[in-house]
Amino acid sequence: MNRDHEREVIASVLAGDRQAYAALVDAHKAAVFNLAYRMTGNASDAEDLAQETFIRAYNKLWRFDPERRFFTWLYTIALNLCRNHLKQSKQSLSRDTAWRENRDGEDAERREADQPEGVLLEHEEHRRLQAALLELPADTREALILRFQDDRPFEDIAEICGISLSSAKMRVYRGLEKLRDIMDRDGPASGSFVTEQ
Repeated sequence: MNRDHEREVIASVLAGDRQAYAALVDAHKAAVFNLAYRMTGNASDAEDLAQETFIRAYNKLWRFDPERRFFTWLYTIALNLCRNHLKQSKQSLSRDTAWRENRDGEDAERREADQPEGVLLEHEEHRRLQAALLELPADTREALILRFQDDRPFEDIAEICGISLSSAKMRVYRGLEKLRDIMDRDGPASGSFVTEQ
């Protein structure tokens, strides 16, 4: 959805057409869910956070500045919700993740018996990357996700994270180094985050 179309949809919603909001949700739901999932490592929490993001955005839409990009504004809401969620569940997150990985691993072993080797290696690399991301501080994790998964420019990262452009670049580069170190503990990695220059 281009920026002009987004502005038209937002104007329609603010004029009382509540159904028009579905177009904004459809355009951004995958990206918001992916951000929440990468931040929490939990699909159920990610679904809840994505839903809450769109509810909050709808309720605050009258405050949206049409000179800004809707995506950036929406992502800021999603990121703040993720930060709050992580603060509230910091201790239980690692226990829950370990339990889920163990349970998911057992289920995956049954399913993976019929999978080609290349698919299995890709799936394992994804799991390693997600586990490594969860070891990073939340502010570092969010910057890496925005840059490498969502392919956001540094200007967007700075705006969404509420930091300067130079700080956004530094956070990404230092985060990438930390992520490489974590991934290298268990052997060389080929994930897109760690091979990006």
